[in-house]
Amino acid sequence: MKRNYQKELEQILGQKETQGMRLFLHSCCAPCSSYVLMYLREYFRITVFYYNPNITEDAEYHKRVEEQKRLIGALNREAEVMGGEPEAVETCVPGRHAAPYPINVIEGAYEPERFFHMAEGMEKCPEGGERCFACYALRLSETVKRAAEGGYDYAATTLTISPLKNAEKLNEIGEKLCADTDVRWLPSDFKKRDGYKRSIELSKQYDLYRQDYCGCIYSKAERDKRENERK
Repeated sequence: MKRNYQKELEQILGQKETQGMRLFLHSCCAPCSSYVLMYLREYFRITVFYYNPNITEDAEYHKRVEEQKRLIGALNREAEVMGGEPEAVETCVPGRHAAPYPINVIEGAYEPERFFHMAEGMEKCPEGGERCFACYALRLSETVKRAAEGGYDYAATTLTISPLKNAEKLNEIGEKLCADTDVRWLPSDFKKRDGYKRSIELSKQYDLYRQDYCGCIYSKAERDKRENERK
């Protein structure tokens, strides 16, 4: 029977003991994290972990990471205003924190060589196949490792918001990595309940740079091929 990860997430969020726990959240980019952060920041004390060695080009990497930091800065400024306005506190959903928790961010090492080493022998795999699954594992293994070292309660990833990413495989990998640690994996399928649609709206609201490929040279090549075929 196929699991409903969104329902599992909602059950966890409904538990009072979860309120205010520390979440180490891997983020692939600002647009994908926008909805996820808006959704979870009233439940968890979130630290965003930006670790994406799959991004091949240096300029592209730095453009994306700066957008991530800019978004978090904007959300934290909004949270400060909400925390200081009684009328804003009154609008919060019962059972949640009175105002959003502040969000921290950690930038991981930019090490594309790790991605290329991982991808050896899988260069010709189609997008969304085994190479992508190995890339999930690469990024999530570092996420769970850092979460365990930092004593976080939960780990998760924003990747499940994308219609192009396999949420079942991402959760399977995350749960397996957390199994031998004290960190709990936060199940998710953030694209559900119009999460992906909302991320597009928030990207426009915050004027975020939205890339049209995942970041690696293989996905970029497939994007270029599609564009040439359309032309």
